Amino acid sequence: MATRPGPLTEWPWQRLGNFKYVVMAPVVVHGARRVAGGGWGDIDLAFALILPSLLLRMVHNQIWISAARYQTARSKHRIVDRGIEFDQVDRERGWDDQIILNGLFFYVGYLLIPSAPHLPAWRADGVVAMALLHAGPVEFLYYWFHRALHHHFLYSRYHSHHHSSIVTEPITSVIHPFAEHMVYYILFAIPMLTTVYMGTASVLGFVLYIAYIDFMNNMGHCNFELVPKWVFQVFPPLKYLMYTPSFHSLHHTQFRTNYSLFMPFYDYIYNTMDKSSDQLYQSSLKGIEETPDLVHLTHMTDLQSAYHLRIGFASIASNPSNSSMWWYMWTLWPLAWLSMVFAWVYGSSAFVVERIKLKKLTMQTWAIPRYNFQYGLNWERESINDLIEKAILDADARGVKVLSLGLLNQAKQLNGGGELFRQKYPKLRVRLVDGSGLATAVVLKSIPHDAKQVFLHAGPSKSQIADSRASYLKHSSNHMPQIWLVDNIDDKEQKKAPQGTIFIPISQFPIKKIRKDCTYLSTPAMKIPETMQNIHACENWLPRKVMSAWRIAGILHALEGWTMHECGDAMMDAEKAWSAAISHGFVPLIKLESFRSMDSVTGRCMQL
Repeated sequence: MATRPGPLTEWPWQRLGNFKYVVMAPVVVHGARRVAGGGWGDIDLAFALILPSLLLRMVHNQIWISAARYQTARSKHRIVDRGIEFDQVDRERGWDDQIILNGLFFYVGYLLIPSAPHLPAWRADGVVAMALLHAGPVEFLYYWFHRALHHHFLYSRYHSHHHSSIVTEPITSVIHPFAEHMVYYILFAIPMLTTVYMGTASVLGFVLYIAYIDFMNNMGHCNFELVPKWVFQVFPPLKYLMYTPSFHSLHHTQFRTNYSLFMPFYDYIYNTMDKSSDQLYQSSLKGIEETPDLVHLTHMTDLQSAYHLRIGFASIASNPSNSSMWWYMWTLWPLAWLSMVFAWVYGSSAFVVERIKLKKLTMQTWAIPRYNFQYGLNWERESINDLIEKAILDADARGVKVLSLGLLNQAKQLNGGGELFRQKYPKLRVRLVDGSGLATAVVLKSIPHDAKQVFLHAGPSKSQIADSRASYLKHSSNHMPQIWLVDNIDDKEQKKAPQGTIFIPISQFPIKKIRKDCTYLSTPAMKIPETMQNIHACENWLPRKVMSAWRIAGILHALEGWTMHECGDAMMDAEKAWSAAISHGFVPLIKLESFRSMDSVTGRCMQL
């Protein structure tokens, strides 16, 4: 939102939320009536392409979003080395509003322009005319309108909303108030309406013009340089006809330079080009090689988790995976199956999904292209271990200091909790961490202060808790504890718990919540320090700015410079791991005043 929102800032359908697409119902109803009355032959090309062109725009934009997020996590050509936060993701989640507006404009134009139903599929002379009209009137008028938007009156009421994003993503390009977008569409209508008046308009000409606008908008707002130098060497005048991501990034960091839409020649003419444009382009293109200090190795969980990756759908990734958007993700199940098959067949190595920073520590998250169910297939274990081994050796060769094993990558039945790789490569420089020490500490700290007994329901696991299973409480006990430490518990066993039971997970996966009269705590996790940068995606089912204990453990190993491997039977002292986490700014999810010290809790578990 702008600092002082002006009239027509809010989109007309904003209050509809995820149901905003109902505003396109007239187009659907109109089409259905025509098909019902005269068959498919009654639908002309101009009308037939209204909805498909909108879908094409959405796919086009999503490809840019995913590709840009992947590149900014791994590319050395990053332009602005700053992070993106959740507030920017929330602000930019309405990027499809302008696509809906475009569809409504096309539909209204179709109804009002008599020649619209008779437009040919293609006319080259009309496309040339639109190109010239864009380079002339559109670019000129946009330049001066853009300069006007930077006057404090309009800037505070409208354009400041767009400039709230210092670090831009492709879709930042279309994040403007409704009134601002109306002016932009009037400008973009100039070439299209002129060719209609001239009699040279064509359906594909319009579609390609909008695709050009999307392409240039997305490309110019990437936070990495991707336009190769040879393009300008082959055709030097191109520097006046096409901007670059680094050129436009200066407008977002300096504010008073580089106002042009896509063609910088008006900045040259009116002397508003930033003097450092060429230098920033050269330095961004050259880039700086970066080796992360830490790598967290995770994997996909269920089929919908592909959307939940940071490089998937931004608005979905910014919320816990078990949030209320499940219905939206299930509508895309064919895409989920397709991505799973693609990853299974072609996924030959881990890929980078995230880059974050804490103090001077640089971290990356890599994902193994496999899903939970594949880890349970005996005939898949060898290939999964090969993928994990390849990632470990890659990290070791690059000089990574610590690699933490997330989720099932540390499963005992798969690789002995990472011990397989430590034994196979005894000279590994990268430290392997499964995080069991800190995970144990978080679980023990979660037990309430007044708990007299704790019921442990766990399979074989590596923790100081699991060692206390010698005296296992029976379900028939008259004094069934109300604190349950659980690993993998089914519905039937949950129903045996007394009313008011607190379920505390000790595994990385959450418990299925079937009891409304019980309390379910989070899987072992902590809140991250405020100084951690570039956190704008949730870790699976965890809330915003919360990180799993196993992942935090890897960060602590890197920050503290611990040299031991924490995998297999080797385990970091829980108290030492907890103290290190607190000292580095990680915060418990619960108030510790209500909970006993770790020693007393451990002792009570041992007595059961």
